[in-house]
Amino acid sequence: MNSVKILLEKIEEADAICIGGAAGLSSADGYDFYYNNDDLFNEVFGSFIEKYGIQNVFDGFYYPYTLGEEHWGFLATEGHFILHAQANKVYTNLSKLVGDKEVFAVTTNQDGLFSRILPDEKISTIQGDWRYLQCGLACHDKLYSSHEVIDKLYENVDDNCCIPSDMIPKCPKCGCEMEPWIRSFSFLQGTKYKEEYNKWETFIEENKNKKILFLELGVGRMTPMFIQEPFWDYTEKLPRAYYININPNDAKMPETIKNKGMLISKDIAQVLDEAIRLKEDI
Repeated sequence: MNSVKILLEKIEEADAICIGGAAGLSSADGYDFYYNNDDLFNEVFGSFIEKYGIQNVFDGFYYPYTLGEEHWGFLATEGHFILHAQANKVYTNLSKLVGDKEVFAVTTNQDGLFSRILPDEKISTIQGDWRYLQCGLACHDKLYSSHEVIDKLYENVDDNCCIPSDMIPKCPKCGCEMEPWIRSFSFLQGTKYKEEYNKWETFIEENKNKKILFLELGVGRMTPMFIQEPFWDYTEKLPRAYYININPNDAKMPETIKNKGMLISKDIAQVLDEAIRLKEDI
């Protein structure tokens, strides 16, 4: 049977769907500049490419800037783009496919794109979220909304890719520079972090005896322990669970769940497009 048809059938018959989305999902939706030097990267970060020679967003994020003004010039540009980016066809197709099912998403992406299709209580951002700032030293357990700060900083990035010194965000407790609340050198794993995992665990507990579909999208080999390995474990242990992994390069599953799972080694955007067409024809 056609794998896309099976995908539709498993979505239709599921009582609950747990979506796991990683970098490959957002790349399929058009945001591939985290790893690659594409047209969008050149459009958004052209001045930083010229000044620093960076080749992708991760290059820019981890570049050894000499000054905080430079560091925050890049962070403001990246953050402003991410906070205002729209979910494109891949995310909207995904939303159409799951419809009004009981759905929960767990993601290692920090771009907030899942929040364009689901309410926050239905999402676990287990590796951080650009919508928040934290103390750069994680000196206290509090996060701060980033939208207004990032937008104001972005308006003041000068031709030298810097912000004014007096605009560098500072921790209200210790005076250290703030940082986006995303997995990096000083990621705050405090109350908010635990809440994100608790939401996911609560969803599993409430649906563990139901027919639950674990739908994995775009998990690569860098961090399989955050989504992929828990999905495999849940699929093996939960009696009515089924697992589907859509990934053009890294569609994998262990032998222990091969009778409860399916791999689709194709482009995520292509698969979801085909699924929508097939759903509309039924």
